[in-house]
Amino acid sequence: MEKKNTTKYTEAGYQALLDELAYLEGEKTEEVKKALAFARSLGDLTENSEYDAAKDEQAQVEARKNELKELIKNAEIIDESEIDENVANLGSTILLLDCEYNEEVEYSIVSTNEADPMNGCISDRSPIGAAMVGKTVGDVVDVETPGGIVRFKVLKVERTKHEE
Repeated sequence: MEKKNTTKYTEAGYQALLDELAYLEGEKTEEVKKALAFARSLGDLTENSEYDAAKDEQAQVEARKNELKELIKNAEIIDESEIDENVANLGSTILLLDCEYNEEVEYSIVSTNEADPMNGCISDRSPIGAAMVGKTVGDVVDVETPGGIVRFKVLKVERTKHEE
């Protein structure tokens, strides 16, 4: 039975979710507990900004833990060994030529939750990421972006290398 609302992840992306959850459930939860205990020790809680800040942080940590649990529950891990390395897909790094400006740009195609465009990680659901999935070296692709149509030529496709 296929899960609804699944998000595909590379093994590294899925592991990052697990690592963040473990950190929040362990070390971060202890930090928040200590901050709350310290704030309580200051006395009157009605005008205690340290207590308010610690409670806010506790709420944010709990919200993120719940969000991560939901993401993990609905995660679909792709088997990168079954992906053709010559075809752009989730887990690929692509080198493109922006045909208008004659500039090369490099992107790693990642899941929605891993996207970090400022660092070259674009979602497989973003305009450029979605347009590149399934493309190979030599393909020319017109991508409709918020700034208008951009033409790219695929110069290189390879599996994204993960830092160990």
